[in-house]
Amino acid sequence: MRVACSTRDTLVSMTHSTVPLRRYSYLGPAGTFTESALKQVPDAVGQEWCPVGNLGEALRHVVSGESDAAMIAIENSIDGGVTVAQDALATIPGLRIVGEYLVSVNFVLVARPGTRLEDIRVVSGHPVAYAQCRAWLDAAAPQHTHRVATSNVQAAADLFDPAKGVDAAIAPPGIDSHYEVDVLGEQLAENPDAVTRFVLVSRTVPVAEPTGADKTSLIVELPEDRAGALLELLEQFSTRGVNLTLIASRPVGDRMGRYRFVLDAEGHVKDERVADALLGVKRFSPKVVFLGSYPRADRVSASIRDFHDDDTFREARDWLSDMIDGTDPQ
Repeated sequence: MRVACSTRDTLVSMTHSTVPLRRYSYLGPAGTFTESALKQVPDAVGQEWCPVGNLGEALRHVVSGESDAAMIAIENSIDGGVTVAQDALATIPGLRIVGEYLVSVNFVLVARPGTRLEDIRVVSGHPVAYAQCRAWLDAAAPQHTHRVATSNVQAAADLFDPAKGVDAAIAPPGIDSHYEVDVLGEQLAENPDAVTRFVLVSRTVPVAEPTGADKTSLIVELPEDRAGALLELLEQFSTRGVNLTLIASRPVGDRMGRYRFVLDAEGHVKDERVADALLGVKRFSPKVVFLGSYPRADRVSASIRDFHDDDTFREARDWLSDMIDGTDPQ
């Protein structure tokens, strides 16, 4: 069932504005961690927010033009990459990542009023959330079984659907402000430092200027399955001093043994070392999907050696040009 879009409040009145509202899709309903990530986007304040049922629907809104951008989860510090997001970005053309956002993740266990912990038999939860909370549940409710929910907030909603047969739900803190539930447990996650990384995805747009603390994402297929092929791909970055913060493999799907690699690199495509690395990757790979260069959520600048800075790359090109022209004094 589609949930109606809503306009988020802003300090500036838009009553008399003739500028159409921008629309943002996100995994709903209201109260999800994805919504928390969208709240971090300054340009989204006062715009139209559309909760959807799944990541694929959010991206389809962008492709069709129904939404201007979509917020999706891409990686979790505990469970790694969100494979459905990686596969979608690899196969849906015309998408561009324009920003990333980090959300600290923890969970509470909630139930209908009057439910006791010892009464719990079926727990609704998103698979990623359940994996992070399973140790707590095994200790507190060893008799429980897991029922998959499409989102952390939907897990709480499942409590009020008799067809679901759910006794308790793993949900975000504050869910009791959205639903009439009792909180039976807090701080469920095994790792209190768990963080989920979200990205804001739009249709293909020109790359923004570097900020000095950027990340570049791309997806690359190997040219053939042979010894050393992956090493040759990674050398395109290492020889140019580009650090990779994410390397994940995903099956291409046409036959066994064929993989594409999801890569996040420190730096911006307009940085000389990153641009040179991408040129090397393009010469090497039969298919490269450039997903974007955008500011890092943690605002950490890359550590670069002097011989990998922009000036050194430019000086090397000038030296070669002078050599060709015969103007280099040797």
